[in-house]
Amino acid sequence: MEKIKMEAKKAALQAVVFLISGIATFAQVPSPPQVPIWDANLVILKLHKISDNVFAVIPATAEVETTKGIPQATTAGFIVGEKGVLLIETMMTKRLYDQLFALVRSVTNKPIIYAVNTSDHGDHCFGNYLLPKQTLIVQNEFCNENLTKSYDGIKQFMVALFGKGRGIEDTRLRVADILIPKYQNVKIDMGNGNVVELINIGTAQSPADLFVKVNAKGKNIWWLGNPFLAESPSIPWLFDGYFLEPVENLKKIYAMIGDDDVIIPGHGRITNKNGIKFTIDYVTALKINIEMALKDSLTLEQVRKKVTMKDFDKGYVLFDWLHYNFNIPNAYKDISNSKSKQ
Repeated sequence: MEKIKMEAKKAALQAVVFLISGIATFAQVPSPPQVPIWDANLVILKLHKISDNVFAVIPATAEVETTKGIPQATTAGFIVGEKGVLLIETMMTKRLYDQLFALVRSVTNKPIIYAVNTSDHGDHCFGNYLLPKQTLIVQNEFCNENLTKSYDGIKQFMVALFGKGRGIEDTRLRVADILIPKYQNVKIDMGNGNVVELINIGTAQSPADLFVKVNAKGKNIWWLGNPFLAESPSIPWLFDGYFLEPVENLKKIYAMIGDDDVIIPGHGRITNKNGIKFTIDYVTALKINIEMALKDSLTLEQVRKKVTMKDFDKGYVLFDWLHYNFNIPNAYKDISNSKSKQ
């Protein structure tokens, strides 16, 4: 039992160091199997009309490559209201932001009133500095705090994952104007029958998560960001140091979604509730596997060897990198710490 506690403390310390440094210690952990994970210099964004005045912006490759396990660039979207536009995500680089902006302008010349970031990861928010001055940026409180304190570290992290010379180095911080506290929701009526709800349910991947739901004339459309990355075979990127809270909150969000709702995942093609069930199944199975391993007093390294979860290894390029280096250690840490408090 003492050995398990020491292993859990070691995993917890590694996670804390990882986070406090603004994710700048990325070089200390194994690199992903490919860098860049996806190339911001090559991504082409495509416009999809979901409903009247509601649009998703998806990488052009997502429709074919998502279910092949090939990592996709960030998704986005926008809602056109009576007075202006609510933009969801601002992308990672000027090249991608300019594409997004051009797609907005292909639909409307109305001003961008709001820009919502669903994460503090740079591919969702580094384009903020390019927004018109009058645009109000919306984030959850932690997202704004972490970007303000650790922007340079997050930028280094993004370069480590997505490569030099992609325009990441040229970005600069622009702070948020509207902050949504933990466990609070905000509704914005954009007019034309489109009410946008911004949901801060707590940590579902990181404490910076924000979910976006728009009810467009009775039709619910969701932007789920990084917590629900994409359909199978993608698995969650739980490298922000958390596990038990994400499991609980992923299930809460999943329960809020209707069978007929439209889902825009953080990095995949447009789907529905059934399309994101693989994420719920994966974290549920991982929790059960870790709990069983702890009952057998296995160390973290023993768990890495035993909890292979081959039923979920269905061809996602990043499976081994995420499952063994981040998801297992964070699950082991959180579950161990929880049991020690009982």
